[in-house]
Amino acid sequence: MTDDLAGKVAIVTGGGRGLGREYAEKLALAGASVVAADIIDCAETVSTIEARGGTAIACHLDVRSYESCEEVAEATRARFGNIDILVNNAALYGSLRGGRFETLPEADWNDCMDVNVGGIWRCCKAVVPEMKAREGGSIINISSLAAVAGLPYGLHYATSKAAVIGLTRSLARELGRNWIRVNAIAPSAVMTEGTAEFFGDKLDRATTVIADGQTLKRSLQIEDLAGTVLWLASDASRFVTGQTIMVDGGTVFL
Repeated sequence: MTDDLAGKVAIVTGGGRGLGREYAEKLALAGASVVAADIIDCAETVSTIEARGGTAIACHLDVRSYESCEEVAEATRARFGNIDILVNNAALYGSLRGGRFETLPEADWNDCMDVNVGGIWRCCKAVVPEMKAREGGSIINISSLAAVAGLPYGLHYATSKAAVIGLTRSLARELGRNWIRVNAIAPSAVMTEGTAEFFGDKLDRATTVIADGQTLKRSLQIEDLAGTVLWLASDASRFVTGQTIMVDGGTVFL
């Protein structure tokens, strides 16, 4: 175990599986106390962290509810005393139905925006007062390559992730006076359960096309993202804010 984040407290939304679980486990390995928060059970995430000598708790979180976001923030303060890091990872992805833009159900569009954009806004509202009181913090929002390159037949998802970039930039401007940093990570398709669900029987074809468009020609793995999250969470990036970091194998150069 390293101690780059020793003494820090991190909330990871969507921490029950996939990328969120990886972020939670790696933050704990770096020394942070972790709150794994999700609408699904996070017991396995917590048990894995504890088995490796780390500290973590699980919280139920529905990012569509501000009350639920507040409850997680309060549980974090009650257990650990402060909040230093927020990783806004929870999002609708695998469960979304794709299709031509004019065929997308309005309910699916609204749900996508409510979770993928509204969820980040609510979580930030819940934790920022604590960060302001401590005059510092790091908020890491998970966007997507789809926001920059576009995603045909996934307009709702791509649009929601583009909104995350705008939210990140605007919030960074607003919170800089409190030394709260806000950044985004935009990965290409990562080999998770959600990606398999989203592409379905087109998964092999989709991952081949994505990899062919990259400078580094292989599929993005979960482990490839952890280092960027750790860097943004740590004091090593203390003068970095408002940025969107592409972790896409060299697909888009900003």
